[in-house]
Amino acid sequence: MNAVLEHARNTFIAYFTMEIALRPEIHTYSGGLGVLAGDTARSAADLALPVAFVSLVSKSGYIGQEIREGRQVELPNPWDPSDWAMPVSAKVAVRLEDRDVWVRPWLYRIKGITGHATPVILLDTDLEENHPDDRRLTDSLYGGDELYRLKQEAILGIGGVRMLRALGFEIEHFHMNEGHAALLTLELMRRYQDTGESDGSADLGKIRNACIFTTHTPVEAGHDKFPYELVARVLNGYVDPAILRRYGGEEALNMTQLALSFSGYINGVAKRHAETSRKMFPGYRVHAVTNGIHSATWAWPSFARLYDEHLPDWRHDPEVLLRAVEIPDAAVRAAHFEAKQALVQKVAELTGIKLDPTVATIGFARRMTSYKRANLIFQDISRLKTIARERPFQLIMAGKAHPRDTEGKRLIEIIHREAIELSGSVPVVFLPSYDMDLARYIVSGVDIWLNTPLPPMEASGTSGMKAALNGVLNLSVPDGWWAEGCIEGHTGWAIGDGNGSADHTRDAAMLYEKLQKVVLPLYYDQPDRWAWMMKEAISRIGSYFNTHRMMRRYAAEAYLR
Repeated sequence: MNAVLEHARNTFIAYFTMEIALRPEIHTYSGGLGVLAGDTARSAADLALPVAFVSLVSKSGYIGQEIREGRQVELPNPWDPSDWAMPVSAKVAVRLEDRDVWVRPWLYRIKGITGHATPVILLDTDLEENHPDDRRLTDSLYGGDELYRLKQEAILGIGGVRMLRALGFEIEHFHMNEGHAALLTLELMRRYQDTGESDGSADLGKIRNACIFTTHTPVEAGHDKFPYELVARVLNGYVDPAILRRYGGEEALNMTQLALSFSGYINGVAKRHAETSRKMFPGYRVHAVTNGIHSATWAWPSFARLYDEHLPDWRHDPEVLLRAVEIPDAAVRAAHFEAKQALVQKVAELTGIKLDPTVATIGFARRMTSYKRANLIFQDISRLKTIARERPFQLIMAGKAHPRDTEGKRLIEIIHREAIELSGSVPVVFLPSYDMDLARYIVSGVDIWLNTPLPPMEASGTSGMKAALNGVLNLSVPDGWWAEGCIEGHTGWAIGDGNGSADHTRDAAMLYEKLQKVVLPLYYDQPDRWAWMMKEAISRIGSYFNTHRMMRRYAAEAYLR
């Protein structure tokens, strides 16, 4: 408890997130949203910012993934909090379905490069005093039905605010990473009403001054909504239904709408995403704070050594990566080849397939869902074979589909079917159980990073930023962050204009044209130019698309406003 009190005295910002990627062994994340939250926490620690992070313990994890006959099979993916976190002797209760659900915290601390420790509070309901059903509420990340999800979000939002108070934190600003934690706004309203600080009217400036909301979802279907009948059953008497409908939506409780209504600072996660969000949410001022990555986490050891030698301040100040263009070509090539050999060895360990480290290697590793179009590159198999006859290439892919995402699972089956079709022409490898550890191998070891979302559905994306930090060149649709990061022929190449298209055949044709006529000829015929582009990518992307810059923006514009 003393360790928590030490943090509480100097912390006045709380960052709430349903998932957070702290390390590969801690299965409290499913993909990009959690990895971003983890990188955000790591940068907060490096910059000694007064931020505490709140999430769920998710003991059962998300899913382990196995591929059997080309199909995804979900496996348990548990972890033991006692291996990595410290139990804290505090409890709070959240009343759900007319019974108290008790919540206790685990403390995980992230040490920054200057020694500052950032606290991460992981909420757990697996307590003997709870009903057996309630003990499982913080087990599965994004698991269960609608009832389970609503209860989870109540524990995160309502329980999270109560837990911070119980631990002695005096929080002035509450940052919601997506709408999952939006019920915290209602807890703040109740607190202000109980103390006479608010009358519950439309003038809720105090709550809005306290709340920051970052939205990540550019499509309406992606926002959590709960029927009011279910809300009334779970949160019986917690808040006036009229207030809830006024701020959370008339037809159903829209968690995004609730967060928007009570937040004084709202932002999208890329410039293009902010534009899309302004159209989705007219009447709200949506800022643009483009996502980033934690540079020291995602630089492969060979590149970290290279930067330590030539740009020694890069861990604390990634802006110095602007001078990466001054690093000798041979040193950059050597660092990349070391990363590529590590990836080739990892592929052999996982699959038994031996790839050639001299062959141009394309990487695609994303959450498997329809709008990311993992199968776009397979649109014309005969064209791929023709390209490979001219100049060989190999493809490494990875990604999990949500257990209920049938289309995402179908994409995995398509990839494996097309891999068989391309056998003998283009080696295609699918690596199972994509996680932080495997991601580090892939984003640093491939030569070309492929991303083919259907615009404007890519809010940001950060995998291409990780690749660029390691000298990997992006070949991607200019949506999300790549609309800002792409400098044609310098940091990589664009596939189309990114203005939106459902014509997969045309989009694939543009991909093939760029790959056949520009990318592969450059890789094989102009190695000096390729090395120059690698340094351009590191310099222009690594120096800007990082969470240090992102957190400084949040501190200046949102936390200290």
